[in-house]
Amino acid sequence: MSVTGNIKIFSGNAHRALAEEIAGHLSLDLGKASTDRFSDGEFNFQIGENVRGSDVFIVQPTCPPTDRNLMELLIMIDTFVRASAERVTAVIPYFGYARSDKKDRPRVPIAAKLVANLITKAGAGRILTMDLHAAQIQGFFDIPVDHLYAAPIVVEYFRNNPIDNLIVVAPDTGGAERARAYAKRLDAGLALCDKRRERANEADVMNIVGDVDGKNCLIVDDMCDTGGTICKVAEALHEAGANEVYACFTHAVLSGNAVDNITNSYLKKVIVTNTIPVEQNGRPLVEGGKIEILSVGKLLASAIKSIHDETSVSSLFI
Repeated sequence: MSVTGNIKIFSGNAHRALAEEIAGHLSLDLGKASTDRFSDGEFNFQIGENVRGSDVFIVQPTCPPTDRNLMELLIMIDTFVRASAERVTAVIPYFGYARSDKKDRPRVPIAAKLVANLITKAGAGRILTMDLHAAQIQGFFDIPVDHLYAAPIVVEYFRNNPIDNLIVVAPDTGGAERARAYAKRLDAGLALCDKRRERANEADVMNIVGDVDGKNCLIVDDMCDTGGTICKVAEALHEAGANEVYACFTHAVLSGNAVDNITNSYLKKVIVTNTIPVEQNGRPLVEGGKIEILSVGKLLASAIKSIHDETSVSSLFI
């Protein structure tokens, strides 16, 4: 679909700072819109400028509060479609409900598919997202999906800040492919954890597959919620003789006592990105301590420009 209108970047309330950064990289001002709420909590959205014929990009990760931010996204998409935007692209750096991508137990939903249907039905013409929990979620959409990875940003960081005698660790078998990609680019070894999850947000590490004795380990994952998994993996690596343990993940959900869990763990440093606001107890987390934040704003801006210009986005996928 060739689009002739100008790029316009808009933001909901989920992560305005990232939207402003993306707009800055594109030398644009953030689109004018009212993102207020009625006294009963309903989202009261109104576009503050003409968007007829425009190529609109809505930056709105569906991060906690997930239902609230998702509803904002759906209403915004509908509004731009009704305002005659030529195309509406939902830029969802973090796709909520991605962990509900299959029926792995009786009588459970596939919420990721439901959310994909809702976004498509609202009128989105395209999706731009990053590090989905499961790559097959792209197939839940009946519209084009551009799936970016934070790996180039994280790998560049560790190339500029090299770790001697490094081995990359997958926290579970499902993350082996991701960890292998990092290990290849960092010219490092590979290990994985055999993990058994008894219930949501709880994980027990059963075994370390690979030799980590005397080595520096980098745990690689797509997201961190409560911090339980990576902290237990770090403990298991320490008990297996690892020297220093680092971690990196794209989406810093960090719910509950996650930051305290990380602070009190065997982890030396944790690298995260700003796909969602990095917060502690509802307040922005000041970068420092064990957590370091990398920005994905420039990467998303490059993807938006490529989508608008109808040029290849694939060079940004690796």
